[in-house]
Amino acid sequence: MTTYIVVADAARARLFTRDALTLQEQESLVHAEGRLHEGDLVTDNGANVHESMSTTSRSSGGENTASQHQAELFAKQVAERLYQARVDNTLQKLILVAPPKFLGLLRDKLDGPTAKRVIHSLSKDLSKSSLGDIQEAVSDMR
Repeated sequence: MTTYIVVADAARARLFTRDALTLQEQESLVHAEGRLHEGDLVTDNGANVHESMSTTSRSSGGENTASQHQAELFAKQVAERLYQARVDNTLQKLILVAPPKFLGLLRDKLDGPTAKRVIHSLSKDLSKSSLGDIQEAVSDMR
């Protein structure tokens, strides 16, 4: 049985498979917009900075709506990749590792049958960690 392990943040997702307790990185998804600051995201849309910021503050209580939107788009992209792995019968079990906010977004974007394959989740940012550190963090999760 192949276990997929997704280690992600709002800008990068690393997909690993684990067979017989050995991790192997299969793929890396990158979302460059996830690394941009709110002001860069707002002004890149061609909008007036002052107008955009005042609209953002009124509509969301001051939260970073452009950053949030980018994170949601990336979570959807990762979820679609996992959906495809499940449909292709390569994903039997799933472990999610991400910072709390992105972990919640990712869980929300998973379709029902894929979400049922989640056996563990770890609320921690290991997206830039070494293979050894990631393997150690998930070694007890079966």
